[in-house]
Parts: sequence; structure tokens; C-alpha cells
Amino acid sequence: MTTRPTISISMGDPGGIGPEVLVRALDNAQRRTDARFIIHGSAAAMHNAALACKITPYWWQVDPRSSLAATATHDVVLMDTDPEMQEGGTEPRFPKAADRLSGTMSFRWVESAIADAQRKDSDSLHAHAVVTGPINKQAWAMAGKRRYPGHTELFAERFRSKHYAMMFVGDKLRVILATVHIPVSEIRNALTIGKVHTAIDLGHQACQDLGIARPRIAVCGLNPHAGEGGLIGDEEARLIEPAIEHASNSGIQVSGPYPADTIYNRAIEGKFDLVVAMYHDQGLIPVKLLERDLAVNVTVGLSTVRTSPDHGTAFDIAGRGIADPGSMSNAIDLAIKMVQSRQSTHA
Repeated sequence: MTTRPTISISMGDPGGIGPEVLVRALDNAQRRTDARFIIHGSAAAMHNAALACKITPYWWQVDPRSSLAATATHDVVLMDTDPEMQEGGTEPRFPKAADRLSGTMSFRWVESAIADAQRKDSDSLHAHAVVTGPINKQAWAMAGKRRYPGHTELFAERFRSKHYAMMFVGDKLRVILATVHIPVSEIRNALTIGKVHTAIDLGHQACQDLGIARPRIAVCGLNPHAGEGGLIGDEEARLIEPAIEHASNSGIQVSGPYPADTIYNRAIEGKFDLVVAMYHDQGLIPVKLLERDLAVNVTVGLSTVRTSPDHGTAFDIAGRGIADPGSMSNAIDLAIKMVQSRQSTHA
């Protein structure tokens, strides 16, 4: 038996498409039946998005400082920070560009969503999962949050997760990364047997959360042609193969390393359930090429479920009501599915 989950959502950068895709994704009766939602964001940004999308506002908004916040039982509750901003002399006006105020508020909303997930189970505002809207990393840097290159690192720190990874889930592909937001020049030094093994292990667990009992995992090489037997680099033999062997010995169905330029074709054909990529673009280029506006970013290795759309703020089209809500919708649906899977497992 599963309970109706509560999903906490950070709106994302208020000047980007986050408010639009969120308004459209939750304008769905079935979705609002499957889960309850707590949104952290700006009422001004949400109402402007609803106007652009020609959607009648359906949420109940409340000042999170109010005692009413803890008693909200509505399907969609907006924890509106606009009143506090206005009391401080700041109007909630956000440009469609990297902006210090937008960075400050979007970071705060993520922190609030994380706080919901860390509340006691008995708390009426406890969240079973967090979905994050797209943020602008430059805006976070402008707001003094440069130490966090993205959501992933912030979540790992707040949940004290030593072993975590970025995984992308789409209809055609599932990909997990051994390294995350680091310069290409640093990959060789950052990659270790442990990082590769962690990606395999966490990916295996995440696939099981998605209902795949015995996932088949393929691991990419780091170098062209997976090193060509040591002729084009030794990372495959020195780092990747030992990690694969260790994971295989623990009962995981894993193989490789495979050349990254061919393995994705086999995954699309259904021969593998997950591909382990060694670095960001090695995994994200095929995902964003084949799963545009559909794939979901999942942070694995946390004590809670965290998902996000796989796209950015798209300032160039923000405010026009044309942003595709597919990835946000899928992020919400996947969060619900993963929570229900965890509930069933621990029932």
C-alpha cells in the first residue's frame, strides 16, 4: 500500500522558463491526484507565467512565514516569498537574464525545498521528494553561491552524501555520469576506480527503483575507441576495468568499457538498461539529442528523491508561453514513481 506523496518544488530562475513549464505541468488533474505539491517561488512570476500560458491560476498561495503555511491541505500550495521581498523594499521583478536577485531567490527556494525533505515524517510539510526548476549558474555566482556549480553539489552537501551521481532518464536512454561539473582538462586526474564503481553501483540501485529488477549496465571508455588496447590512453585498463570487475563480483550485470561513439546505439536498441559515461558531455550529448525536452535529471545517492528537467532557463523564449513542459512533467511523474517504488520496497 502506498500513500499519496508530497512533492516539494523549487520554481527555478524566475526570469527563465521554470515558472511556465511548472504552471503547465501541474495544470493536470491526474498529476494533482497522484501527489500533493508545495511550490517555493514568486507569486508574481507564477501569475505572469499563467497569463502567458492562458491558464487560470489553480494554486493556493501563502506567505511561508504565516501560521497558515503549516495547515495547508490544498493539492498545490505556493509558498510565496513576494510579501517578504516587498517588506524589504524589493519588488519581485526578474529580468530574462542572469541577475543577482534571481540567483539569490532561486537558491533560497532550493534550500527551502530541501528543508521540506528534511522535515520529520509527522510534519505536515514533509516532502517525500524534491523537483527543482532550472537555475542559471551565473546568477548563483552573482548571488555569492559560486561554490555550487549546480543543484547536484548543493544537494549532496545538504544531505551529507559522500557518494552521489547525476543520472538522466528518458524514453530511449538512461545515462549516469562518473564525474559531474568539472573542466575537461581535469577529468583525467579526477577519475578514479571508486568514482566509476560508485556510478555503476548507484545506477544499478536507481534502475531498481525504476522497476528494473536486474539492470544491464554498459560502461563507456574515457578515450577514443575505449583506449584501443592501451594505444590511446591507459585509463580503461588502470581505472575502468577494475571498477567493472569489482561491480561484477558483487552481482551487478555490467560490462565494458565500450567506445562511447557506438555504445549508445546498442542501448537504444534495448540491449542495455543503463550507460555509464565518464564525463558530462560524453553522456549528455546523446541524451539531449535524442530526448530533447523529455529527459529527467535524477540525483542518485541521496536519502530523498530529487529530479529535475534536463534543460536550462532558456531566457530567449521565457515569458512567451511557448516553453515545452515535457521534461518538467516527466520530472514530476518520475519523482512520484520513485517515491512509490521506495514505499513499496520498505512496506
